[in-house]
Amino acid sequence: MTSGAALPLIFNFAMPVLLANLLQQTYSLIDAAIVGKFLGIDAFSAVGASTSVIFLIIGFCNGCCAGFGIPVAQKFGARDYSTMRRYVSISLQLAAVMSVIIAVVTSLYCKDILRIMQTPENIYKDAYLYLLFTFIGVPCTFFYNLLSSIIRALGDSKTPFWFLLLSTVLNIILDLVCIIVLKWGVAGAAIATLLSQGISAVLCFIYMNRRFEILRSSKEERKFQSGLAGNLLWIGVPMGLQFSITAIGSIMLQSANNALGSTCVAAFASAIRLKSFFMCPFESLGIAMATYTGQNYGAGKPERVWLGIKASGLMMLIYAAFSFLILMLTAEKLTLIFVDPSESEIISKAVQYIHVSCSFFPILGVLCILRYTIQGAGFTNLAMLSGVSEMIARTLVSIYAVPAFGFTAVCFGDLRRGWLPTCS
Repeated sequence: MTSGAALPLIFNFAMPVLLANLLQQTYSLIDAAIVGKFLGIDAFSAVGASTSVIFLIIGFCNGCCAGFGIPVAQKFGARDYSTMRRYVSISLQLAAVMSVIIAVVTSLYCKDILRIMQTPENIYKDAYLYLLFTFIGVPCTFFYNLLSSIIRALGDSKTPFWFLLLSTVLNIILDLVCIIVLKWGVAGAAIATLLSQGISAVLCFIYMNRRFEILRSSKEERKFQSGLAGNLLWIGVPMGLQFSITAIGSIMLQSANNALGSTCVAAFASAIRLKSFFMCPFESLGIAMATYTGQNYGAGKPERVWLGIKASGLMMLIYAAFSFLILMLTAEKLTLIFVDPSESEIISKAVQYIHVSCSFFPILGVLCILRYTIQGAGFTNLAMLSGVSEMIARTLVSIYAVPAFGFTAVCFGDLRRGWLPTCS
């Protein structure tokens, strides 16, 4: 991506990423629909009640994975392949330690987290089971996203898509088996995700080592080096914290929304999935810009970064106008994917949330492009400041606006947030 016109390069790279994200969000929609239709509105609300906490933890993991891929992209752009392979090996070692620690700690504190979030009693048990099995599966999620990030850093955005397709098909099949056949309830949905991501991560690792000769490292290159590990953490952890800091504000906001009752929880749960589906192109353009920026920055061509920002900005504006039109006209019909037509209050609130959110899509698109561009250049601490501002804004809305204005305040207070694809 260090030569040629910026727009076609970014577009061609972003399309497989977009298809992967859409695929992941499609699974999320199907998963939610299966839970809502077969297990009822309380089970659906239970899954939704834990969304922000999952966003906190999984967002940190995915941010770290994206950050670990940046030095790989930079060394690939600079054609320093030996150092690139060292980064890959060390990132896998760090992932093993970090993911296990995160899984253990979060699993132990599931109950306390849900209590703090004022989770309604009628959905508390299912919310706990869903959250617990999701956290147990953190190592699977961490490794899959890290491997995908490494492959994308080499300019290949197609291979992660095919493994995500495999993961999604497995997930849907296992969902039906665990929920309908084995009757494991809400826990079955989380277990299905855990198993499908674990299988995909293993297959992705095997394929990566056999297919990409440039990644085959020697024994010397696989040795742990504290200096390189420190650089990976210096870039990856702030990116993870950026999502986590943002998620803290989201947890505050969802806690305030939980206190409004299970109707608002269900409306939020359905609307956020639709919003996340339509947000995919913004995130995909951002991911493409991170790789584009990393390779050009590493190759000593920073002037090409501005060309990429202009090209991705144009594509973003065209899509923002299209998605606004679609959501304003079809939000009510789309909400029926998750709830029955008789749930009029839930549908009304979900439509309100969607209409408010899509009105601000252009601002979201600019934020995604600029944030990922800054991260691709390695300035992750600077990008993290935007996450801090989001956290502060949501916290203030949760404390002061939601008690006064109810669900309307939730709609305006959650403009940036979307469900972060676990396999983005």
